[in-house]
Amino acid sequence: MPTTEPLDPQTRCAPAPERAVLRITGPDRTGFLQGLVSNDMSRLAAQGIVYAAMLTPQGKYLADFFLVAEDDAVLLDVAAPLAEDLARRLTLYKLRAKVEISPAELAVTRGIGPAPKGALNDPRHPDMGWRLYGAALEQGEAVDWDALRVEAMVPETGIELIPGESYILEQGFARLAGVDFRKGCYVGQEVTARMHHKTELRRGLVRVRIEGQAPVGSEISSADGKPAGTLFTQAGGRALAWLRHDRAEGPMRAGAAVLHWDKAAG
Repeated sequence: MPTTEPLDPQTRCAPAPERAVLRITGPDRTGFLQGLVSNDMSRLAAQGIVYAAMLTPQGKYLADFFLVAEDDAVLLDVAAPLAEDLARRLTLYKLRAKVEISPAELAVTRGIGPAPKGALNDPRHPDMGWRLYGAALEQGEAVDWDALRVEAMVPETGIELIPGESYILEQGFARLAGVDFRKGCYVGQEVTARMHHKTELRRGLVRVRIEGQAPVGSEISSADGKPAGTLFTQAGGRALAWLRHDRAEGPMRAGAAVLHWDKAAG
C-alpha cells in the first residue's frame, strides 16, 4: 500500500485524473497478457512495472499503458479515453483464459524528485519521474510534463500516438523499453519484427528546434516545399515531430514556425 509518511520537501507531484486503471485477475493473467502486449511479462516480477502497447494484427498502435504488479493481479494504467475500448478488446481475446478484467478505482499520482514509499520509477526514461497507485498526493509547483516529454522524446497518447495510425517503432518504443524483440508472438508482432530488422527506420519521431509556434498536427514542409511530416508537442523552443528523414535536411516549415531537426537527440 502507498505510504502515508510526509513527502520529501523536494518532491513535486499531483494526481493524474486523465489516467484510468484496469485490474486483471485470474490464474492465467500473465500468459494471457504475454500473448497480447508488446513487452515481455516476465519483466514484471523483477521491475514491478513495465511499459507496453497493444497493437492491431497489422501492427498499428491501439493503446499504450503501464502494467503494474499487484498481489494476485496486474494493474493496467492507461489514458482514460482509451480504457473502455481497451477493456472490450481484452475481453474479446479472453476466450477460455481464466482471467477477469474490471475497472480499478485507484488514484494515480505522478511526480518528480524523491519518491514516496511504494512509488515506481517510470520505465520509459529516468527524467519522467515516478508513479504511485492508490493515493492522490499533491505537493509543490506543477510539473511541466510536456517539457520533460519533449526533452526525453516520449510520445503521448492521443497526441503523437494515434490509435490505428502510429507504428510503435517509429514512435521510439525500442528506446523507451516498450517492446521486447525476443519474446514469443503477440498481436502485431510480425509487422513490428519486420520493421525492427530493417537496416534503419526512414521516418519516425524526432526532436526539432522550433522558432515560432504552430498548432499540434500542423503539416511540416521540407526546405523545397515537399510534405515532410507532422508537428506535435512544443515546449521551450523545441518540439516533437514525426519526420521523413530524407526530407528533413535544412530548415523546414510548419505554418509560421521554422524547424530544424535536432539530430544530436536522435
